[in-house]
Amino acid sequence: MNALNIYEGRYHIAKVEPRTFVDGEGVRCSIYLSGCPFDCKGCYNLAAQNFTYGQLCSDEMIDEIISHCEADYISGLSILGGEPFCNLKLAEKIVSRFRARFGRGKTIWVWSGFVFEYLKNDAKRQYLLRNIDVLVDGPFMRQLFRPNLAFRGSLNQRIIDVSRSLSNGKTVYLND
Repeated sequence: MNALNIYEGRYHIAKVEPRTFVDGEGVRCSIYLSGCPFDCKGCYNLAAQNFTYGQLCSDEMIDEIISHCEADYISGLSILGGEPFCNLKLAEKIVSRFRARFGRGKTIWVWSGFVFEYLKNDAKRQYLLRNIDVLVDGPFMRQLFRPNLAFRGSLNQRIIDVSRSLSNGKTVYLND
């Protein structure tokens, strides 16, 4: 399976964490989309590589995810996987609903095995990229694993401020 040619997953969610402190800054609601073609050695979420793992997502499930984000102490939504950019229909629907409810008042973080420079040039993936705030990019690489890296698993992964990167025409890291 070539990740570059996979745009639509099977509309499954592996897991929803209503409140977590590890998937981005602040207290966040995290959702794990099912399906990832990267097959990173040492992946911590092997089950979510299967595109039909977990539960078929419904509008009611998306409503529940959005309601988890309502509390003032929730900083935003984190979307992990699986691979969100290989699950565009579902990821875009969730992001659109989130933005309709919260605007830019809460943030969206996304983890992807794709690198930012590829995503910004892939027309089919640009909508999702343009509507998130932070991208943690790059595949997990077991040989570059470090246990105490904030919000990432291996040294090659970067934490990117998406809107600043797109407007500046160069990659800008969060908090730079």
